[in-house]
Amino acid sequence: MKLTIETMQDRFYASDREYDGRFITGVVTTGIYCLPSCTARKPRVENIRFFDTEDAAVAAGLRPCRRCRPDAYYRGDDQDLDRVTSLAGAIRKDPAGFADTSALASAAGVGPTKLTALFRDHYHTTPAAFLTRERIGRARSLLREGSQGGAEAGLDAGFESVSAFHENFRRYCGMTPGEYQRLQGASSFRIDLPNDYRTAEVLRFGGRDVQSRTESLCEDGFTKVVWIDETPVRLTFHFEAEGVMCVLDSQSLLPADAAFAAHAVALRMLGLTGDPAPFERRAIREPIIARLIEGHEGLRIPLTHNVFEGLVWAIVGQQVNLTFAATLRRALNELCGHDAGNGFLATPRPEDVAGLNISDLTARQFSGRKAEYLIGISQLVASGELPLEAMPDMPATTVNKALLAVRGLGPWAVNYLMLRACGFADCVPLGDTGLTSGLQRLYELTDRPDAKNTPALMEPFAPHRSLATAHLWAG
Repeated sequence: MKLTIETMQDRFYASDREYDGRFITGVVTTGIYCLPSCTARKPRVENIRFFDTEDAAVAAGLRPCRRCRPDAYYRGDDQDLDRVTSLAGAIRKDPAGFADTSALASAAGVGPTKLTALFRDHYHTTPAAFLTRERIGRARSLLREGSQGGAEAGLDAGFESVSAFHENFRRYCGMTPGEYQRLQGASSFRIDLPNDYRTAEVLRFGGRDVQSRTESLCEDGFTKVVWIDETPVRLTFHFEAEGVMCVLDSQSLLPADAAFAAHAVALRMLGLTGDPAPFERRAIREPIIARLIEGHEGLRIPLTHNVFEGLVWAIVGQQVNLTFAATLRRALNELCGHDAGNGFLATPRPEDVAGLNISDLTARQFSGRKAEYLIGISQLVASGELPLEAMPDMPATTVNKALLAVRGLGPWAVNYLMLRACGFADCVPLGDTGLTSGLQRLYELTDRPDAKNTPALMEPFAPHRSLATAHLWAG
């Protein structure tokens, strides 16, 4: 989407890194060109020019700024990113090879403070949380293979004791290691929920469209059709005291390991892949956070069942209200969704949407531009050019840059997708009316803040701005 001169000026003077890669700012008095996020002293407005590409800036006789290094950005050079992604890869390969965060810092060749900043910036988490998550992931793999019992799997994954492993496993997975291992061949399983779990928000998210055939509320929960490998599966959540019973049902014969995949999907959809406790603990010393979370402590962010579903929501939801977005999504599901039995449909896969014609969608109330974007991006995903489902495990900075480069995805859509489908913890969907209305209430402002003022108002909540956004949405 073409940016106006006013928007580029505004974002350049705000040093907004969300716009890096979308335009180049040239400074005619110094002969340099900069990224929007450059923190150098800003020139007078009459001395700046804007370019769509780095090549255009160079052709105009400008050289790269030495502070923001736009030449390195466009080459993809980033020593800090390389350092943290290399360490993340080593942790994933052998989480037991690092005793603690001191060992991680030593391996990265930086101090603990710098390491924490790198993980916050690029993975939206702390080094300790990343290490624990990867240890749990390794233990789950060992348990699925069935070659080891719970204690052995935990120790092999790097936990220092069986008790520490069991405590962390139950917190991350909602069940014991033994219960997890018994998912092999199961058609149902129970997930324990935290004491402060808020069922209402999950039901509200699952029931946004009462006419939908891909999900439906029931008396004690809701049913959602999810993809398990290539099979549409009706996954029903029955909420009960301190837990939720998850039941799988399909028209096709399910593979023996289907419940393992369903468990991972359930954790996403229930918002259990994130932990609100670190953010809520800040309320003790930060009055603005105490005021924000009052009345809905324990709030979590339910995620879409896969990333592509989140992408569809992001595209159909751009610049329209929720009711019309649901109408467009429902039309798409009816057009190329898959029969899942009992009147349910599975959401379309990327290849299903990639094969559509623009006229297929414009005949169903899509604008020509929205139809073009949805089909074009689906083609990128289906071809493997845009590795959408791998993005939750990639650095947030890499994901942000890759998505912003895609035609049809602006800052709101990218941040919504990263928040709601990838689960990144520090995203702000700029331009979201629910967000700005929430900020107006929270700060008791006369007018709703605009895109220029929103980042500053959200800054006190970093590095938990995704969860702060969810609280603002909740009102």
